[in-house]
Amino acid sequence: MAEVNSNDSKDRNNNHGIENLLSARKALMLSLEKSKTLGLALESAGPRLDEINQRLPSLEAAVRPIRADKDALLAVGGHINRAVGPAAAVLKVFDAVHGLEKSLLSDPRNDLPGYLSVLKRLEEALRFLGDNCGLAIQWLEDIVEYLEDNRVADEKYLSNLKKSLKGLRELQNGEGKIRLDGGLLDAALDKLESEFRRLLTEHSVPLPMSSPSALGEQACIAPSPLPVTVIQKLQAILGRLIANNRLEKCISIYVEVRSSNVRASLQALNLDYLEISISEFNDVQSIEGYIAQWGRHLEFAVKHLFEAEYNLCNDVFERMGNDVWMGCFAKIAAQAGILAFLQFGKTVTDSKKDPIKLLKLLDIFKSLNKLRLDFNRLFGGLACAEIQNLTRDLIKRVIDGAAEIFWELLVQVELQRQIPPPPDGGVPRLVSFITEYSNKLLGDDYKPMLTQVLVIHRSWKHEKFQERLLVNEVLNVIKAIEQNLESWLKAYDDATLSNFFAMNNHWHLYRHLKGTRLGDLLGDSWLREHEQYKDYYATLFFRDSWGKIPSHLSREGLIMFSGGRASARDLVKKRLKAFNEALDEMYKKQSKWVIADKDLREKTCHLVVQAVVPIYRSYMQNYGALG
Repeated sequence: MAEVNSNDSKDRNNNHGIENLLSARKALMLSLEKSKTLGLALESAGPRLDEINQRLPSLEAAVRPIRADKDALLAVGGHINRAVGPAAAVLKVFDAVHGLEKSLLSDPRNDLPGYLSVLKRLEEALRFLGDNCGLAIQWLEDIVEYLEDNRVADEKYLSNLKKSLKGLRELQNGEGKIRLDGGLLDAALDKLESEFRRLLTEHSVPLPMSSPSALGEQACIAPSPLPVTVIQKLQAILGRLIANNRLEKCISIYVEVRSSNVRASLQALNLDYLEISISEFNDVQSIEGYIAQWGRHLEFAVKHLFEAEYNLCNDVFERMGNDVWMGCFAKIAAQAGILAFLQFGKTVTDSKKDPIKLLKLLDIFKSLNKLRLDFNRLFGGLACAEIQNLTRDLIKRVIDGAAEIFWELLVQVELQRQIPPPPDGGVPRLVSFITEYSNKLLGDDYKPMLTQVLVIHRSWKHEKFQERLLVNEVLNVIKAIEQNLESWLKAYDDATLSNFFAMNNHWHLYRHLKGTRLGDLLGDSWLREHEQYKDYYATLFFRDSWGKIPSHLSREGLIMFSGGRASARDLVKKRLKAFNEALDEMYKKQSKWVIADKDLREKTCHLVVQAVVPIYRSYMQNYGALG
């Protein structure tokens, strides 16, 4: 029994273990199935987890403000509202700026007033941006600082904001005013400058001159170099360009175009002579003709060309003030050629001293004096300091040079006394020159200028000048010429040539001074004295030369000749031969002598003929058959 019971107990225990194993197996199977299902679920959920993982930082940033301090969260709204208002206004204006782009990139000539109006709107918009960008940036910086201090926003987000604001601040503090519009303002201003140049160029036409020699009469001078409508357009353009600090560029364009136009007008005058250097001529006579042209050309340039430019500069730039438009005119005058005119005058003053140079210096002084008021008015401003200095220097050189030559005339005449007289017995160049020269100095053309020059020159030395000093100096020069003649008379070895020389020169003084200003000053008695001297020396000249020739045709021994016809024929032949030889010798001797004055020459020839021909004719009529 006991054994049976023991076996039953063992069977029950085994059955129980099997059940447990089956239960465990079943549980394991269920677990495996769940594991497979979970594995498949996890495998299919992988992409979704990656997506969630990527969104976690932003979700964390979004959730973070929830963890921020409640008071900070409540205050952040006000900060944001204050920052967004100015920023939104700036963005609105910035959008408006870009809306102007199409109009401002068009050609201003099509509608200049409309273009300028749009440009002005751009300037106002940029001023608004310039004034308000800083405020908007400041508010945005404040809100970023608040978010950072109160840990209300994500650090990466704040870092990006700081970087953007830094860039805006650099724009605002640096060249942002230019770059805010993407270069639109500069492009528009460049177009206005081009239009400014176009208007000037198309309406700047050189003066048409039908005859450069008749400068003041035939030159076509317009009342204004530019039409009024063009001037108004230029002024309108200037207003916008000046408002954007482009005045200097406008002046540069204006000076370039207008000075070029003046030079083109002057080209018709052929002013190459202005470039002549002191080394290109030996004395003032080689450019004497140019000096007369210089005076006419300078007057034309000042009274017509530069006068017109002066007025036009005033018209165009008057709103900018005197300094601007006068400075503009000064540049035009300098670049157009006024300095070349002054330099030519200086070159003349640097030339070799010569009596003719005195007259040319007086011509230059007369031209400058005639234009004195014009020079003072046109070139009197500070901007024309260079022109003023060169003009003053030229005037000083002219006055000093003229005064020096004048006061040295007497000395120069006296020095000529040592030079031998002319071998042809004619009038020395010094005598003919001084008589004509002195009359010019005392004439209406030169005396007023010479007097003024000497008055100024004396005043610089704090000395007074009286007009009589000028006259006395000229009279002293004539007296020195008389003394030279006396010395030259004694220098001839041939008495006949000496008398011929005296006849020539006394007649020259009488003939060329009678009825002149200088002759009136010398007086009738002085003139008659030289006329008498001429007659006296003419008598001596004929007596000692041609007057001796007829004596060879003596009739002595032929009237009552008793030696026969053959002897008479020999005597006639002998006397004719002597006459011809004397005549040939006299002709050969005097054929190189010169009588420059036509009347004296004809009269002298007539006297020679009257002294010789009648006697010769009579002799031949009576005794020619014996010859």
